[in-house]
Amino acid sequence: MADLSVNICGVQFKNPVLAASGTFGFGREYDTVYDISALGGISSKGLTLEERLGNPVPRIAEGRSVILNAVGLQNPGVEEFIRKDLEWLKSKRVVVIANVAGRTLEDYGAICKRLNGLVDMVELNISCPNVKSGGMAFGIQPQSVQCVTQEAKRNLPDTPLIVKLSPNVESIAVNARAAEAGGADCISLINTLTGMVIDIERRRPLIANNTGGVSGAGIKPIAVRMVYEASQAVHIPVIGMGGIQTAEDAIEFMIAGAAAVQVGTANFTDTMAMPKIIAGMNRWCDAHGIEKISSLTGTLTLNGK
Repeated sequence: MADLSVNICGVQFKNPVLAASGTFGFGREYDTVYDISALGGISSKGLTLEERLGNPVPRIAEGRSVILNAVGLQNPGVEEFIRKDLEWLKSKRVVVIANVAGRTLEDYGAICKRLNGLVDMVELNISCPNVKSGGMAFGIQPQSVQCVTQEAKRNLPDTPLIVKLSPNVESIAVNARAAEAGGADCISLINTLTGMVIDIERRRPLIANNTGGVSGAGIKPIAVRMVYEASQAVHIPVIGMGGIQTAEDAIEFMIAGAAAVQVGTANFTDTMAMPKIIAGMNRWCDAHGIEKISSLTGTLTLNGK
């Protein structure tokens, strides 16, 4: 069997398959289906300083090969996570990544300070409204990407920082470099694209929030391209995500430049998606004579070169 372990920022993962934030809760429900210790890691549901109830319903809509969501970061708040879920997650022997969000720089700084040293890694969700800048998301402009990354990293002296990048930008490479310049130890991408689905009988959007984040198999080619471009632009590790359904999808991301992958929407349609992907990656490596899966990262050769 191939060695599926990967090391990212000094953190050892038993395999490169991680649960994407917002699609796996804190793992308890899935642990009733299979032992989640089989996973490489879990990125928690997005956490804020205080409890959030999220957006009005309906929050989910289907498109062809994609879903749209506008959950609105419903979560119990960081203190409840620490009290109720953190030690349980640690007991599962998976890498625990706390995904965090905020409305202001101060929010990001405070939640990172609270989590410093308590989790294995922090993943910065910078696609939330920045209320001090007219509602602009922190993740859109490279200057704001660098600024929020600096604030988070300043409050995480003992914990590696992953910055999760938005695809809704002019240049993913420029924003990746901005995160690196701000002190990110790693980047992850892509977060959801922005989309809309319309009920043509009512002539209204299906989601109460009108627009939502688009994820699922249909976005994979866009995500692979952006992972490649980002990995070429920075000198820090990249975690890839966006439409991964199979082991072959995950391997494609690694060849494009990802050191590990996150699986999200696939968990909704098949609760066993990640164990199947892990097993499939092992089979693929064995069939292709790959002894260590980390050797695949960044091995893409472009046509004409």
